[in-house]
Amino acid sequence: MPTEFPALPVAARDPRLRDAPLLAAARREQPAVAPVWFMRQAGRSLPEYRRVREGIAMLDSCRRPELVTEITLQPVRRYGVDAAIFFSDIVVPLKAVGVGLDIKPGIGPVIEQPFRTWADLDRIPELDPSMIPDITESVRLLTAELGGTPLIGFAGAPFTLASYLVEGGPSRDLARTKALMYAEPDLWRALLDRLAQISGAFLRVQVAAGASAVQLFDSWVGALPLADYRSHVQPASAAVLAAVKDLDPTVPRIHFGVQTGELLPAMAEAGADVVGVDFRLPLEEASERLGQRYAVQGNLDPALLFAPHEVLRERVRSTLLSGALAPGHIFNLGHGVMPGTDPDALKFVVDTIRSYKIAEYR
Repeated sequence: MPTEFPALPVAARDPRLRDAPLLAAARREQPAVAPVWFMRQAGRSLPEYRRVREGIAMLDSCRRPELVTEITLQPVRRYGVDAAIFFSDIVVPLKAVGVGLDIKPGIGPVIEQPFRTWADLDRIPELDPSMIPDITESVRLLTAELGGTPLIGFAGAPFTLASYLVEGGPSRDLARTKALMYAEPDLWRALLDRLAQISGAFLRVQVAAGASAVQLFDSWVGALPLADYRSHVQPASAAVLAAVKDLDPTVPRIHFGVQTGELLPAMAEAGADVVGVDFRLPLEEASERLGQRYAVQGNLDPALLFAPHEVLRERVRSTLLSGALAPGHIFNLGHGVMPGTDPDALKFVVDTIRSYKIAEYR
């Protein structure tokens, strides 16, 4: 899977990255204070985000390097988090290869011609880096601004991308997706292999341009039982994560899904260094299921950001206590920041985390 330029190993990009708390935790080390960032930290909860996005469609926003840079940096400035997450959307690489789609406000990704047959595979070519020069430019602009703060690259996992392609948009039951997976396993495998190439190439471009960690989002894979995940999904996700490792093995790979408590060991085995845990499972229990062999990320319930500060403080503390029992812990939410969240609540969480030393609650 070629790139247009060689990757620069993380340690050689900025000397300060060697001591970045997030990268240390991903290596299963224990920094003095738990590192923190938030899924969807750059988004609709921020008034500055709404201002710069006004009148600009989501997909257009994701392809303008100066705008991507500004949006990605906004939560770093406001909260002082330990990492920036690259501002994008999981369907950006699909749009880049020519798939007809749009992101409808209040709905999500909508596919013009849903995937149904072998002929549809021809409408989804492989992703070449030459198709996304703006992604390279965005990452380079960002890393120049971030210095010693890690930038996390972003991509959607093959199963979740496939669910949008097959369903034609968001779905509660994924009935068409599962039907295709069970009834036509060869076509399903070919689709996921193609999507693995696309997501892998998308992440490699970000890493080659300077991202120092990556996260693979598999938002809907929790709809599957473990046996089906292993046989129908895990190989494709493993191919995506391997594409990053082959380019630069020093870049930590975070693997996250929703309602995936039963899948966590298999998701880790797909090639993760850090396993994201949603808010339904205590981090201590998640780490036990993972055999104490992986760092964990998470997992405060995003709804708690609407609770009084005294409640929020105690739940942050209990999450830190639970995470401290894992080999490494990156504090995050157990899902994304909700649009109506008060930014001051996120700042309160960051300040609370900073007030606890890991040695005090291990």
